Amino acid sequence: MTARLYALTCGRLVGPMKDMIEGGEGQVAMPVPVFLIEHAKGRALYDTGMHPQCRTDATARLGERVTRRFGFQEFGEKDDVRSKLEAFDRDPGKIDLIVNSHLHFDHAGGNELIPNATIVVQRREWQAGFDPDTAAKVGFLKVDYDHGHKVKQVDGEHDLFGDGSVVCVPTYGHTPGHQSLKIRTESGEVVLTGDACYFCQTLRERRLPRFVYDREAMHASLDRLASLEKCGARLFFGHDPEFWKDVPQAPAPAF
Repeated sequence: MTARLYALTCGRLVGPMKDMIEGGEGQVAMPVPVFLIEHAKGRALYDTGMHPQCRTDATARLGERVTRRFGFQEFGEKDDVRSKLEAFDRDPGKIDLIVNSHLHFDHAGGNELIPNATIVVQRREWQAGFDPDTAAKVGFLKVDYDHGHKVKQVDGEHDLFGDGSVVCVPTYGHTPGHQSLKIRTESGEVVLTGDACYFCQTLRERRLPRFVYDREAMHASLDRLASLEKCGARLFFGHDPEFWKDVPQAPAPAF
């Protein structure tokens, strides 16, 4: 079995490059990607982007700590995940699963807009999201992910549809329970790295972001991603604006 993969750009975050990669300079406008996976057994999203309130009153939602660090670009009224899905005739109410790479606002903020899905998340990530001390340390906000969805907490690798075509791959380090997603398409295997690897340069030069939950674990995750790439998988880097230029957008398949 294979799955179809579609890419959606749900705005851009603008922030200091020095926070994104060691030794970085200047500002970078990073795409906020959301991916739709269609399989014979259901539809899943890998991440949900930002909540529309980030466009109208970001400080009220995220706090000054975040809005001092980041600006927002290309996040208009039709750029949230719900609008992007509706633009190519996909009903947000008929999405079966949300696979959250992790619980930061630009990856889980749109969960509220996908009301009927079951969230698939690493157990350690979900537990961190409800532990006040850990959540504060890593920058989780319950307003992004605490909306009464059904939740499936997994430990390590998880086969989403039971046939090996879509598999959650633990890539801890950026946050306590970050996960990437491995997908078998008709064109070959893809790995959506999420924030385990912001840029291609992150992998090639092993220069980590400034803010990391566990640096040793993140280096190990980069090793795992490099191994998957060596075995033939194409990596989709989390926020790489140069890489993103060549990613076809829905309704065209991403790969």
